[in-house]
Amino acid sequence: MSASSALSLTSSASDSPYDQLSYLLAHPNLSESRKHRPTSELVAENHKRLRRGVLADGIPEGEVAGAGGRPSLRPTTWKIFLRIPEISSAVYLSYVAKGKSSVHEKITNDAFRTLATDQDFKDKVSEEALVRLLDAFAWSHLDTFTYVQGMNVLAAPFLYTLPSEIEAFYCFSAFIEECCPLYVSPTLKGVHDGLALLDKCLNALDPELYEYLRKKNLSAELYAFPSVLTLCACTPPLDEVIQLWDFLLAYGVHLNILCVIAQLLQMREEVMESISPMKILRQFPPLKSRTVIAMTVLLVRDLPEDLYAELVRHPRGEEEGEVLRMG
Repeated sequence: MSASSALSLTSSASDSPYDQLSYLLAHPNLSESRKHRPTSELVAENHKRLRRGVLADGIPEGEVAGAGGRPSLRPTTWKIFLRIPEISSAVYLSYVAKGKSSVHEKITNDAFRTLATDQDFKDKVSEEALVRLLDAFAWSHLDTFTYVQGMNVLAAPFLYTLPSEIEAFYCFSAFIEECCPLYVSPTLKGVHDGLALLDKCLNALDPELYEYLRKKNLSAELYAFPSVLTLCACTPPLDEVIQLWDFLLAYGVHLNILCVIAQLLQMREEVMESISPMKILRQFPPLKSRTVIAMTVLLVRDLPEDLYAELVRHPRGEEEGEVLRMG
């Protein structure tokens, strides 16, 4: 079933992508045979239709609030992808009331540097809000997580996208817990495993480029660490990062490894012609999310099954799990 036909179950084919996605979000359990199917199956079907819609059209932007303005659908979509059951202001405020956490100094040392060159982010998200959220996260996960490098940048898109700090906290917490817990382990195991997989995937997908970089002693650890650590949030512009995260939240953060390779392939000719390719790779060009997503979908299809399975597992460390392929 195509993305368009998946959405046609819930809205008119003549509707705009905004209207189609809006209808799907408003009728999450709509199905031609819903009376005879368990709730879990309906939820899975809804998520599948939603993912396909995002892949086909992205999440349409809302309009400026005001008379006749249409709100962004992204906050609701992200909360569905992250399976946020409920949000409690009282719980969040209880963590905030605890004040500075044991890792507060580390948080403040990183907070002021977070997306420091992005004026839109600075205008919308205060440093104080970022520190509060990360301190609250530390208090709420005393037995499971501690603050590590990169958490500040991973929290930034949630504060930028979600309409409230409380919603951002719940989404960020679910994201860390369910999507990439090994990325924030004390040793950053998931990040380093992802970098090793980037080298393996590049060798499988473009052995010529891989060999050229290897001869220059350039592994992914040297040129791709920030992009893997932050799920490309380090590459401006932020609005393009947000659109890339629509895709990653829909299909899995493991795909970020292939998104980095897609960006690398966009620079391929320049890199291959350079005697010092690290000068080029030190700063990736501005992110073009739809191009990267389209290339990533093609790369998924060309990757060997066993290597793709490794890719799926690496952010969480699970031996088994749902493997989402796009076809």
